[in-house]
Amino acid sequence: MKMEAKLETQSSKKLKTGADLLIQTLVDAEVDTIFGYPGGAVLPIYDALYRSEAPFQHILSRHEQGSIHAAEGYARVTGKPGVVIATSGPGATNLVTGITDAMMDSLPLVILTGQVGKSVIGTDAFQEADIIGITTPITKYNYQLSNIADMPRVIKEAFHIASTGRPGPVVIDIPKNISEVLTSDEYDSDFYLPGYQPTIKPNALQISKLAEALSHASRPLILAGAGVLFANASEELKALAEDYQIPVTTTLLGLGGFPGSNALSLGMAGMHGTYTANMAIQECDLLINIGARFDDRLTGNIKKFAPRAKVAHIDIDPAEIGKNIKTDIPVVGDAKEAINELINCTITVQSHSEWIEKLQKDKVNFPLWYERSDKLISPQWLIEQIDTITNGDAIVTTDVGQHQMWAAQFYNFNKPNKWVTSGGLGTMGFGFPAAIGAQLGRPNELVVAIVGDGGFQMTLQELSVIKQRNLPVKVIIVNNEALGMVRQWQESFYEERYSESLLSENPDFVKLAESYGIRGELVSSETDVPELLKDIFSYDGPVVVDCRVERLTAVNPMVVSGTGLDEMIGVKK
Repeated sequence: MKMEAKLETQSSKKLKTGADLLIQTLVDAEVDTIFGYPGGAVLPIYDALYRSEAPFQHILSRHEQGSIHAAEGYARVTGKPGVVIATSGPGATNLVTGITDAMMDSLPLVILTGQVGKSVIGTDAFQEADIIGITTPITKYNYQLSNIADMPRVIKEAFHIASTGRPGPVVIDIPKNISEVLTSDEYDSDFYLPGYQPTIKPNALQISKLAEALSHASRPLILAGAGVLFANASEELKALAEDYQIPVTTTLLGLGGFPGSNALSLGMAGMHGTYTANMAIQECDLLINIGARFDDRLTGNIKKFAPRAKVAHIDIDPAEIGKNIKTDIPVVGDAKEAINELINCTITVQSHSEWIEKLQKDKVNFPLWYERSDKLISPQWLIEQIDTITNGDAIVTTDVGQHQMWAAQFYNFNKPNKWVTSGGLGTMGFGFPAAIGAQLGRPNELVVAIVGDGGFQMTLQELSVIKQRNLPVKVIIVNNEALGMVRQWQESFYEERYSESLLSENPDFVKLAESYGIRGELVSSETDVPELLKDIFSYDGPVVVDCRVERLTAVNPMVVSGTGLDEMIGVKK
């Protein structure tokens, strides 16, 4: 009997739970950071995490939305999938906004959601939600595990799908009993996905067609989107533009893919883009879109978009080509591969000197502009000061709204992967937790969260995280006591009926920061801004700065919905 008991003890030592297997699979995937929040359905996973000696860190957010936006910021600056854990029911549904945001902005995430046990799925059990049904339209792919044997393969597949082709979020729903089941078996993690084989190398014939079109173009223009950044193709884009003297404009999410200070840069295009960029799109004869999806905020009225141009579109996602804008030369493939193939072609191009000279004159004659304040701080000037003092080297994160557009317009992005914003979904509350993820992903870099007073209040509870971890994130609140972009639209299109857009009862943000044990500063005079910024950017710790800016300042110029890019209002003349 004693011998049998000894053998049984030795055998039990070899057993591991599904949660243990999950942790080991994450270690094998070389995960270094996980963002999460525990709950009943994921307690086995958190217990396995507690017992493990896994080399990765777990970041406890104060709300699941904080977890997923932090994971987005991490993914955006590192290129690696952000990993999130949340419990079933409300834990999982609190991730939905971030999942949608990541899907629209092509950010690689692997999201692990707990689920009630298999035996009660479909019975409306406590904290049960159909997360597969909910997330199917907003994920690149999703899984619900039904067998522990599938776990290593599914986890490995998920990382592959999330980070290859056009990146995106992948959800893995894990019933609690799968996390708890004991096993001593080893399971194969190899996978083969015949239905998922993204095209990386572009078709040579299509590259030849593009080269031929470029050789005949007298007014060519490159539109660079986030696909350039995801493909790590910034250097290749710069070489292409300079070799053939092609001007470049970027989308909001493409900022940094081409140096903003380069003479060929025209700035951002679209609703709040520069006059020069928007007019270049309307007047070019060849538009080469590299990794942008022609969304409505870029194009304005699609019937009036680029009326003189032959359109070439390079994209790794074939579904985007021709979806919104008729495409003459479709090129499916990785941006870096396509650009290199184009550079390697023998192309004799026409002189573009007149075209470039015209655009340079437009930059001088129709610059971005603003009026300086003689009372509070001009928000555009504030962004320029941040750019000057950081030398354009900071990682900048934002929410959505006026401050986001001013940051895009007046911060000079010369390097890739320094710009973290919510583009497609336009998510308030994104900027601050995204800064946390960016700081964890790039710990030796300065991270500046430029946020609005409205958006900051949606996720400010994550101040606990930067205090607990002593993360030196600098939070700049562009405080105009309003939902700024909503107020601007009400002013312009609703006869100044400011319905529920004014935030006259904001908290004391300095006291709020100090209540978390974080340094807080208030500044309301432009005279005090430069020295304060220099001080906080050199300060080794988190800071929250309440910047009181002019309340009625508008973002200019603007392409009103339904109009063409050449019908901008608010242009400096």
